[in-house]
Amino acid sequence: MKTTNKLLLLSGVFGTLLSCQSGDKTVGANEQKQAPNILFIMSDDHAYQAISAYQDHLMKTPNIDRIANEGMLFSNACVTNSICAPSRAVILTGKHSHINGKIDNKFPFDTTNVTFPQILHENGYQTAMFGKLHFGNSPKGFDQFKILPGQGNYYNPDFITKNDGNIRVEGYTTDVITDMTLDWLKEEREDDKPFLLMYLHKAPHREWLPAERHFREYTKKTFPEPAMLFDDYEGRGSAAREAEMNLLTHMNWAGDSKIRPDVMNELGIKPTIVWDTTAYNGYMRRMTPEQRKAWNDVYDPINEEFKNNYANMSKKDLMSWRYQRYMQDYLGSIAAVDEGVGAVLDYLEESGLAENTIVVYTSDQGFYLGEHGWFDKRFIYDESFKTPLLVRWPGVVEEGIVCNEMVQNLDFAQTFLDAAGIDAPADMQGESLVSLLKGEKDKWDRDAVYYHYYEYPSVHMVKRHYGIVTTEYKLAHFYYDVDEWELYDREKDPMELKNVYDDPAYAELVAELHQKLDEMRVKYKDSEELDQKFIDMYDL
Repeated sequence: MKTTNKLLLLSGVFGTLLSCQSGDKTVGANEQKQAPNILFIMSDDHAYQAISAYQDHLMKTPNIDRIANEGMLFSNACVTNSICAPSRAVILTGKHSHINGKIDNKFPFDTTNVTFPQILHENGYQTAMFGKLHFGNSPKGFDQFKILPGQGNYYNPDFITKNDGNIRVEGYTTDVITDMTLDWLKEEREDDKPFLLMYLHKAPHREWLPAERHFREYTKKTFPEPAMLFDDYEGRGSAAREAEMNLLTHMNWAGDSKIRPDVMNELGIKPTIVWDTTAYNGYMRRMTPEQRKAWNDVYDPINEEFKNNYANMSKKDLMSWRYQRYMQDYLGSIAAVDEGVGAVLDYLEESGLAENTIVVYTSDQGFYLGEHGWFDKRFIYDESFKTPLLVRWPGVVEEGIVCNEMVQNLDFAQTFLDAAGIDAPADMQGESLVSLLKGEKDKWDRDAVYYHYYEYPSVHMVKRHYGIVTTEYKLAHFYYDVDEWELYDREKDPMELKNVYDDPAYAELVAELHQKLDEMRVKYKDSEELDQKFIDMYDL
């Protein structure tokens, strides 16, 4: 593998010459400096709407906001495939799902894929991962790891570790992952090497169990309802109408809304899906008696009030009630993430590491917070497709900058390698964001991104689709059991309520976007043959 620092590595001194322009300041033009440390922070299903640097109508996230205030906020960051494990595979490999093979949560990750942590490790980086990987149990290229098996648990989580086998740690998972991250920085980090530290939260993934300090607070809060909570999906195709993501009809009563199974039985409410009560009983069993008592002290009165009111609640009342329950637990789960991020940022400052550490905060995709009446993700529509991305790099990224360019999780691998002075493998498909981070927009020539979602028929029943997205427009093709095209004018219709694909006023644009989409399919080596291959895999 070619690197720009091979001779330095051979001599035992890891460094790169950085000459980075940031506004009017030139940093390190004539000095040799160790390659930057990389702290990659990712939460699971963290909607950009729930980060106050993006929108502050739901909650404040002062610590996550610090990264934006001291660095760059990307307003058009997005994913290639809005679902957990495939997104993580794209991030690690720098390749689209159809190339790395991880198209959905069902099929295994091909461990012959080369990942950017492996490359960094081979080039002198000390590497560690703590938290949620979501696939596999022995990530390659890490000196240390402690990862949750599968989805993991919010209370008293189990971990697969590199050196200690399988362990269980008493406590709240967000706090435990933060403690592991801080312990590694304080006790295991080697001063003479740059590091890659992947700090990966389970929260706020379903079923949204906040820590005691936060559920006591957040269950008392009331949140503003989104404008389209009661969307009727008029003006869009069958995919929006037939998706099973509605808060009222598809969200679990026990697992999600925290209505006890005995209360459901008493009221004649049947489980929404097979894991509904199973999930609830499972996470209750994991709690210690003290944790369970604290939980019951808060959630039992909620159950009693619901039981007393249920018979007189209209569907509208139930939808509003379920939205509030959803937000209380979802946002309450994020509160601990923000605290953990703050603790890690504080340590970087106190230890002097902040000066030469790239800090990235992102999520594996976006998430619906009641918009269109939905929860979950999967769609190419904005709340699912867009993901938070905040980057701080002292001396390189100017403070408080907003970047509106179309960037993707596909770009992370090449960005980190570029920042470290390492040539990326030729088969990676993203583009390094370093030029944007330096403020050199003239070196950035991407004007559109490609998206492809595969997991259908499956949970939530979001139809297979692929598409192209620019800052102004979004063209998507839904296929498999339908053949439908949708076009949205992102500037005139930011809520994506009206499909204008058949509007004569857009005919010329439709033809132009079709051609560009065909070119992108070729560029990224996607095709109808691959579409059929993955359909056949599901049909087996």
